[in-house]
Amino acid sequence: MLTFPNCKINIGLRITEKRSDGFHNLQSCFYPIGWSDVLELIPASEFSFVSSGLDIPGDPARNLCVRAYEFLRADFDLPPVHMHLHKIVPIGAGLGGGSSDAAFALKLLNERFSLGLTVGQLQDYARRLGSDCAFFVENKPAYCIEKGDVFREISLDLSGYFILLIYPNLAISTAEAYAGVRPRHPEVSLLEQLQTPIETWRDWIHNDFEDSLFPVYPVLGEIKQKLYELGALYASMSGSGSTVYGIFQAPVTVSNHLGRYNVWQGKL
Repeated sequence: MLTFPNCKINIGLRITEKRSDGFHNLQSCFYPIGWSDVLELIPASEFSFVSSGLDIPGDPARNLCVRAYEFLRADFDLPPVHMHLHKIVPIGAGLGGGSSDAAFALKLLNERFSLGLTVGQLQDYARRLGSDCAFFVENKPAYCIEKGDVFREISLDLSGYFILLIYPNLAISTAEAYAGVRPRHPEVSLLEQLQTPIETWRDWIHNDFEDSLFPVYPVLGEIKQKLYELGALYASMSGSGSTVYGIFQAPVTVSNHLGRYNVWQGKL
């Protein structure tokens, strides 16, 4: 069985407070996009996991896909499988690629072994793997609060627009990103601001991580400005970085300057 775990962008990201458990509460809109990895699952005599494509740091035995399998094996006595992850979405890019891989592994195992898990049950497993993971179970636009794992429906449809993502070959750890943020409660909720026309978002909708990361990594601010020069209706860093994206009315020709980075373009 084969599946294609896609990533997401954050449209706005507000860090509102630090929690007693060490995490942060936030407001953000998660929006799925088509840049995807490839995950294959086949029967095997013993469990194994391999990866190809981009190098994945850390112990393969602790990969989120492996942990997803282990969670379900413990509860459902799953037989062994071979998992092959071909990694395409950049790591440390603010796109939730690893979280998506884990959620899609849960969904694939649920389908392959007819476990009958509901959306809510899959989301509960996914929350144990990471704050972003649960979003990819339903994999549709959502307004996210608390740690980013509690969702409210949002009537946001960007179909027909085009998106250009620029990853400047720079991985930013979540710990580094959060070290520089100053939580604050906004006067107007992000949910309310998202109801305004996209042409006004530039003035209202902001990613709080930009405030501390742009001075440290000036290339991020330079890319954002270049996207606006190319005609973006809205441009922002995604998540805790370092991918910067622009939303356009039509496909964009990427200049040589931006072409030296990892670039993906597609229709929303």
